Amino acid sequence: MHNRTIAELARALRAKEFSSVDLTGHFLNRIKRLDGRLNSFVTVTEESALAAARAADQRLAKGEAGPLLGVPFAQKDIFCTQGVKTSCGSKMLDNFIAPYDAAVVSQLNAAGTVMLGKTNMDEFAMGSSNETSYYGPVKNPWDTAAVPGGSSGGSAAAVAARLTPGASGTDTGGSIRQPAALCGITGIKPTYGRVSRYGMIAFASSLDQGGPMARTAEDCALLLRAMSSYDPRDSTCVDRPVPDYAATLDNGLAGLKIGLPKEYFGEGLDPQVAAAIEAAIAEYKKLGAEVVEISLPNTALAVPTYYVVAPAEASSNLARYDGVRFGHRCDAPKDLLDLYKRSRGEGFGAEVKRRIMIGTYVLSAGYYDAYYLKAQQLRQLISQDFKQAFEQVDVIMGPASPTVAFNIGEKMDDPVTMYLSDIYTIAVNMAGLPGMSIPAGFVGQRPVGLQLIGNYFDEARLLNIAHQYQRVTDWHARSPRGFE
Repeated sequence: MHNRTIAELARALRAKEFSSVDLTGHFLNRIKRLDGRLNSFVTVTEESALAAARAADQRLAKGEAGPLLGVPFAQKDIFCTQGVKTSCGSKMLDNFIAPYDAAVVSQLNAAGTVMLGKTNMDEFAMGSSNETSYYGPVKNPWDTAAVPGGSSGGSAAAVAARLTPGASGTDTGGSIRQPAALCGITGIKPTYGRVSRYGMIAFASSLDQGGPMARTAEDCALLLRAMSSYDPRDSTCVDRPVPDYAATLDNGLAGLKIGLPKEYFGEGLDPQVAAAIEAAIAEYKKLGAEVVEISLPNTALAVPTYYVVAPAEASSNLARYDGVRFGHRCDAPKDLLDLYKRSRGEGFGAEVKRRIMIGTYVLSAGYYDAYYLKAQQLRQLISQDFKQAFEQVDVIMGPASPTVAFNIGEKMDDPVTMYLSDIYTIAVNMAGLPGMSIPAGFVGQRPVGLQLIGNYFDEARLLNIAHQYQRVTDWHARSPRGFE
């Protein structure tokens, strides 16, 4: 059962080949047996999962036939889940039981998915390797010496290892696409504002966006439709109809114009990763696409711009964790200042503290104009690059990551090198565009991801382009050894 896609599982459930209770039990057993090798789950909700599966079976028995009804799913531990710990991978929220469901959670529950549990992640989504989690690093199922990518590394590893058919992720600078690439699965970050951020614990509010992670583009299409909606509780959510993303998956690609940014294929890109990306582009040519070289001249500014804007917003968002209202509180504080200092000092990890300090610095009175205001101006230049590119092409392609997964511990002592892992993904968030990663080969036994970048609200086309590639390749269907 675990080797079937979400679409296949849904068809089997409707055909009564097995029940949702049987299916859910199967995945719960796999988590019990196999997750000790990966550490991809923070919380497993066995009792409530089986109750939800029984409810789904009752709906199926009455003739309901939703595309996700009865299908198991995992939520990244950044989404609030009523009555279940929502830790955000941090000691600060290790004791936080969310009193309500995030919009994404309630919509997927309404669609009939069965939540298996909450997946591990970099603390407050700050990291590119899933090594900053309070609960320890997640391991890549393709090679357990390697990282799975971050911050949605737990979700990516769990899907790749067939511990869940799909999972939610969030993407602030590449945190869906980069772990999807390193774990050999499909993940899509929709246009900013397409998916409600209500109940999604904030890192950088102008960049964060939730999205689905699964094995195939078809599965992501089904999940994204369920996750997307207008939500008045989120002031950045866009009031725009949600298309049926699955309806256009089979459209042909004849005449498609693919832009290849020359900046994505220069220094820093592993030659073997480049070869896999070029082979994927060649497949698109066979499908009738035309390839055009383009330029995104401000690409080199994306990382420094991001590491001013994102920490500044994080500094503001994380000010609420002060030991007063919720979260970790130090023992026996002497006074209010001691409460603040020790609660935050004990509750936050090193990477979160680093970003809070950077953010507070760039927002300070003497440096606001020199750093934060300048970064916002550069952000507009980055967005303008994409706007001009999409006047020439339909989609932009390139690597999702400059290398395949690196070893656990390899970059932890060098934050700047770690930050460069997201060099190809960050600009997409700065511009608010949709982007996705699909499996496109291997270097040794470690996967390579092809990144697709679309124009605003062009998720349907991205999913169609990805699906057509997956019809003629089998990278997405391969399983890591030991998790077959």
